[in-house]
Amino acid sequence: MMRWHVLSGGIVAALSLAGCASAPPEHFYSLSNGMASAASTPNPGYYIEVQNVSVPQQVARSQLVVTSAEGRIDVMEQERWASPPASEIGQALSLAVSGELGVIDVFRTQPPEKSAVYRISTNVQRFESAPGKYAMLDAVWSIRLAGSAQVLTCRTTAREEVAPGYDELVMGHRRAVAKVASDIAKALRSQVAGKGVCP
Repeated sequence: MMRWHVLSGGIVAALSLAGCASAPPEHFYSLSNGMASAASTPNPGYYIEVQNVSVPQQVARSQLVVTSAEGRIDVMEQERWASPPASEIGQALSLAVSGELGVIDVFRTQPPEKSAVYRISTNVQRFESAPGKYAMLDAVWSIRLAGSAQVLTCRTTAREEVAPGYDELVMGHRRAVAKVASDIAKALRSQVAGKGVCP
């Protein structure tokens, strides 16, 4: 009887290991890799503060949420963001905008006294992923000089065609984020110059 228990226990353990070995690997993606660009105007005399980004509830998860050809929404358990999408978008915007303008993002950091700080708020309306078709980012964003009541509010919709594969899908989202960041940088230059117009 004891021998049977030992054998059955060994079989269970072997089956468990086989199940673990057959589980597909998880893949992690980031939107911020390669987002920084060379500064066009080093030390412009002001700072930025890219605040927390908000995203639609249905995509506010670690897994990639994709749309199928039939309009079905699928949650990809093995394809994940390195951090929540709101954090990924926020970090990517911070790197891209600060890199393009040659400024420092002082979010959660104490800037020098009496320095000019432009606060950037971003509300993502749509963040859609259709593998082999497109990656879309539709965002309403605003810029406000700290201490001022004037706010410049604009909207950017970026839809990037993508080839099949999750790597290509993520690259499409990176291009979309870069488009939003470029519009923010243009608007910020305009606001600093006293015009305050959307791109």
